[in-house]
Amino acid sequence: MLLHIPHILTTDEVRRAQDLLASAPWGDGRPGAGVQAAQVKNNEQLPHDCDAAREIRALVLRGLDRQPLFFSAALPKRVFPPRLNRYGGDSNYYGNHIDGSVRYMPETGQRVRSDVSCTVFLSDPADYDGGELCISDTYGEQAVKLPAGHMVLYPGTSLHQVKPVTRGYRLACFFWIESMVRSDEQRRLLYELDMNLLRLRERHGETTETTGLTGTYHNLLRMWADT
Repeated sequence: MLLHIPHILTTDEVRRAQDLLASAPWGDGRPGAGVQAAQVKNNEQLPHDCDAAREIRALVLRGLDRQPLFFSAALPKRVFPPRLNRYGGDSNYYGNHIDGSVRYMPETGQRVRSDVSCTVFLSDPADYDGGELCISDTYGEQAVKLPAGHMVLYPGTSLHQVKPVTRGYRLACFFWIESMVRSDEQRRLLYELDMNLLRLRERHGETTETTGLTGTYHNLLRMWADT
C-alpha cells in the first residue's frame, strides 16, 4: 500500500526544520548503505547524533503521534529513529534499490524489520526540480513529490529511487516501521476496513452494524498482530 499522509508537520515545524538544516553539517550519504545500494547512492546525510538531527527527529515523532491516519496505516510496533538527507548539487540522486530488511538502532541496540518505508518531505516542491521519489508497485512506477510537511508511506519491499535533482535542494526525513502486522496485504485490508468504518459512523452514527464490523476489525488484528 502506497499512502500520502498530509500535515505530519505544521507550517511552523517545517520552517524550523528548514532553518536547522540550512547550516547543518551534511556528509556523504553512502556510509551505512548496503553493498548494492551504495553503488547507486549519491546524496548527503546528516549525522544522526547532531543537534539539528535530534530536534527534527523529535518534531517528526511528535507529528506521527498526533496523526491517527499514520497509526491506522502502519500499525507500528517499532519506529526506526528518523534520519535526514539532502539531494542537490553534485550529490543529487539515489538509483533503484530496495531497502535493507533489518535496520540496527545504535541508540538502543535493537533491530527493526523494515516492513514500511516512510519519507517526510521538508522542501517546498517549487524550490527544486526533479527529485521525485519513484516507487514501483503492482500498478507500475508511482512518482511522488509532496508538499513540505507531508509524508508518503509505502512497503519496504518496494523497488524505488530518487530521481536527480537538477535545481535547488530536496530535503527530507526518512525512516522505517516494523509493523505489528507484517503482511502488506493484511495491513491494507485492515486500513480499508478502518477507513470505511469511520465513514459509516460519520454518515449513520454508531449502529449495530458498525459495532459488529468494529469487532471484526479487532478480531482480525488480534489474529494477525505480533506485539
